Amino acid sequence: MRASRPALAGLAGAFAAAAIVGCGDAPSHAPRPPQPEADVRAAAADPVTVSPLPGTVDASPQTQISFLGARGLHVADVHVVGSRSGVHGGVLRPFSTGTGVSFLPARPFLPGERVVVASRVRAGAAHRRAGSEFIVASQAAVGEAEFPHVRGDPRAVQRYRSAPGLTPSTVTVTTPARPGTTGGDFFLAPYQGEGTAGPMIVDQAGNLVWFHPLPAGVQATSFGVQDYRGKPALVWWQGRILQAGFGEGEDVIYDSSYRHLSSVRAGNGYHADLHEIRLTRGGTAWIDAFEPVEADLSAAHGPTRGVLLDSVVQEIDTRTGLVMWEWHALGHIPISESEVPVAEGGSPWDYVHVNSIDPGPAGDVLLSARSCSALYDVDVHSGGVRWRLGGKRSSFRLGPGAAFYWQHDAEFQPGGRISLFDNGSEPPREKQSRGLLLSVPRASDSVSLEREFVNPTRTLLSASQGSMVRLGAGNWLLGYGRLPNFTEFDPSGRVLFDATLASNVQDFSVRESAWRGRPLTAPSLAATPLGRERVAVQASWNGATEVARWRLLAGRSPRALSPVAAVARTGFETAITARASGLYLAVQALDRSGAVIGSSAVVRD
Repeated sequence: MRASRPALAGLAGAFAAAAIVGCGDAPSHAPRPPQPEADVRAAAADPVTVSPLPGTVDASPQTQISFLGARGLHVADVHVVGSRSGVHGGVLRPFSTGTGVSFLPARPFLPGERVVVASRVRAGAAHRRAGSEFIVASQAAVGEAEFPHVRGDPRAVQRYRSAPGLTPSTVTVTTPARPGTTGGDFFLAPYQGEGTAGPMIVDQAGNLVWFHPLPAGVQATSFGVQDYRGKPALVWWQGRILQAGFGEGEDVIYDSSYRHLSSVRAGNGYHADLHEIRLTRGGTAWIDAFEPVEADLSAAHGPTRGVLLDSVVQEIDTRTGLVMWEWHALGHIPISESEVPVAEGGSPWDYVHVNSIDPGPAGDVLLSARSCSALYDVDVHSGGVRWRLGGKRSSFRLGPGAAFYWQHDAEFQPGGRISLFDNGSEPPREKQSRGLLLSVPRASDSVSLEREFVNPTRTLLSASQGSMVRLGAGNWLLGYGRLPNFTEFDPSGRVLFDATLASNVQDFSVRESAWRGRPLTAPSLAATPLGRERVAVQASWNGATEVARWRLLAGRSPRALSPVAAVARTGFETAITARASGLYLAVQALDRSGAVIGSSAVVRD
């Protein structure tokens, strides 16, 4: 057990309060919002958004105070007072984006106290006051036990003589790529089952392109290609997945040579959760964290001294690590909207479970809340909910086939549409998991099903995780999360490609993208003498995407090698058999033009 993490005690009244409704102009995909409540209107009057947001009831004792506004915002005379701890001194640190600052208190706040923030800000020629008022959490004890390992098929592990340190899950293509596929590589992060966990790239034939093995007990999720400072980069989360149902780790960024560029960590004393890492072109990252807090759960038929998991969303300045914006579900989404019962046996109650974040076009952010079977459009300025889609208090009427349950990966799409992966389980509410494309007409109070994507060759009902990604030419890629399957569909729903990882292997999400990698490491080889001056060689180069052919060199001296064979690359590891009278061997990787792009170390046969 650990006495970890900011928590909350004795605030049942705040928990049961109605959800705050956002203010400001609604985006074109939204219905007419209800009238905002008083504290949201007050927040909207400020030219700057202050985090922790007004109404936050479980802020971290280690929280910084973030002031976010337009470029050129000037903040001065910050005055921070805790109801028990008194006045807090600190320093101001600017965001690299030029859109605000964070005030870093010199000492932490005290559990349960109310904090009042006041400041003087200048936005353009306007001068005024801006501030916030929030409550600081107590602490909850949460078990450190990790999610139990599920065994799989020990035969379903990839093994290579030239790269013995790489042992990921197998990938079996069940429907080979048909005309019309996007044609990119697939970005997976298998864990559970047999084989090593870690981010993995495979091609359209299921051949391994690159694998990054992680230490025992460390998992990866949310792996894909994103833009980082104007260049494509590999981005994923890695850390421990706790039995309580959330992750503790960090988000990492690697370049096309597989060098570590940067890490994105949650601020204010939290740990980055496994569900979301989304980089922006503005130099920020949207991430999530889970926060165990003590709570009186009697209003939800739970114990008076229980533990609740709050969902926290942060926007991080990737250059400085400062928290630019922070939102807590608690205080904005009532516990009455949860569709899961209070956990028994003292386990934390995951009442909301935010599992995806998509910044919208009009100062909003779309959040998927699995435990509520609902999507929430949150106003960034106030933190209030502009509208709900699904769940107990939907702002929309759902047309035939448009209802969803326990969903993942909700995103805004062009034309006022929303995509998501509808798990339909657990508990089971549908017969099969599916991808949904929902139409949200402008100024309408109804949502209709535009298209559903269902694998017709097998019944796939995924109890957790999953993804739905829009590809080029209108194609869609579904990853089935808890199940080891992933499928590409054309716009009409026809299967263009289908594959599966090994039994019991899980993969939180699947992405597809063109990728060009040239590792800084050297190619590898393994050699086996066959007698009569013949040798069998296996050659590979983890992460290299431009290898077209392999050339085998041999000689009686490490400094006097000459070519003895050349063959076309076949999959991750290529076999070469040749006559080699020398004692020393090496391989060269050749691109399509025949140029040497990599050479192995020389080995003695």
